[in-house]
Amino acid sequence: MVGLGNDHGVRTRALITDMATPLGGTAGNALEVRESVEVLAGGGPADVVELTLSLAREMLTAAGFPDADPAKALADGSAMDHWRRMITAQGGDPDAELPTAREQHTVTVPASGIVTRLDAYAVGLAAWRLGAGRARKEDPVQAGAGIEMHAKPGDPVTAGRPLMTLHTDTPEKFAYALQALEGAYDIAPQGTEFAVTPIVLERVV
Repeated sequence: MVGLGNDHGVRTRALITDMATPLGGTAGNALEVRESVEVLAGGGPADVVELTLSLAREMLTAAGFPDADPAKALADGSAMDHWRRMITAQGGDPDAELPTAREQHTVTVPASGIVTRLDAYAVGLAAWRLGAGRARKEDPVQAGAGIEMHAKPGDPVTAGRPLMTLHTDTPEKFAYALQALEGAYDIAPQGTEFAVTPIVLERVV
């Protein structure tokens, strides 16, 4: 669930979302930032774009601008322009290179078919084990660590092709992360009928 509210708590809105499947195609700090910038540039994963626009519309409505169209801001480049100005105003460089992990490991598709399940908790746990998160506040975090998902539920896959790419600076973490991904996905035979769960399940006001 994603909640939206004002400073005084007078009005609260919430979107009930599908939390069982990872959102987007990445899990990890720099990987997710790169994906978010792709969305601002008018691209990016369809599910991230859909949820971003849904949240933006709720926020605009709550702010008194129900007729504003956030999709137009993505399409005409103005969303990206605003982001670049915000970064620059805070002394940052919007063109700065994002960190990348030194090591990668590819998980391949075991059998051709269609992906019917990809467990968000398992993917998050694996990303954490690769160094993308911390167990304690004093633990270091690898900015480039995480996971790229090359297929999501509903996507057709071919045996031997990449299913996920794991990123880390410490390759000894791969085995521990791979343990978290055991049983984390299902692939049904080709031709299996499968309905993808909507991103936004319910709107609560």
